[in-house]
Formats: sequence, C-alpha cells, structure tokens
Amino acid sequence: MSGIPRFSLASLVIDCHDADALAAFYGRLLGWEVKARDADWVHLRSPDGSLGLSLQGEAGYVPPRWPERPGAQQKMLHLDIRVDDLDAAVRHAVALGATEPPARPEGGLRVLLDPAGHPFCLFLTAVGAVEAVEAVE
Repeated sequence: MSGIPRFSLASLVIDCHDADALAAFYGRLLGWEVKARDADWVHLRSPDGSLGLSLQGEAGYVPPRWPERPGAQQKMLHLDIRVDDLDAAVRHAVALGATEPPARPEGGLRVLLDPAGHPFCLFLTAVGAVEAVEAVE
C-alpha cells in the first residue's frame, strides 16, 4: 500500500428548487431509476450501478446563466451525455422539459438547459468529451 487512499466518484449532487421534478427529468432522460428519496433529496443510479446522480432541493437556489454573464450566477458544472443520434436526443430532451439556449456551439454537440437551468451537453459518440467541455467554457 502506498499510503494514498483509493478514491472513486460514486455520485454527483446537483442543487435545484425541486428535487423531485429534476430527478423525474434526469430519470426519464437517462433511463435511470430512483434508488433513494428524502424530503428535499432524490438519488438516481445508473443501470450498471457505477454512477449516481442526486438532486438536492435548496430554498435559496439561483439558476446558473449560460453563457455566463458578469454579475449573474455562474455555472459551476455541467453534465456531458453521450448519445447515438444527436437530433433525436435533442428532441427527446426538449420534450422532457429541457430548453435550448440562444447560444449554440458548432460541431457534433448541443448544449441544453435542464428544467432547473443547469447546462448539459449532448454529444455524438464520435465526438470526444474534450470538445464538449470546450464548447461550454
């Protein structure tokens, strides 16, 4: 043993106004099931159990702005979601409650906003996550 403990990312927690509503959105978008629920917190887990996504309701939640604007709440993270059909994935996400911001990056990815205002990227399998990250920075 090297003395350095092993770390493994188990879950990502996203703040929002309504944890149940945002969990319903991501559950339908990703095909993930609710695994735990509390008063203002809902936990989803990927079908293979490798990653979790928790939604936490916060009374003082302020939605981020994307693209960023001086003086406004800045995004602090975004999800990169790989899809096999970009146009169909965008239509499906919008039907579930996502919105398309006016700014649109070029190439094989699309930035959408979830119902709580968090940006997330949909990108084709052939497009790497690096390009998705660069598009929202």
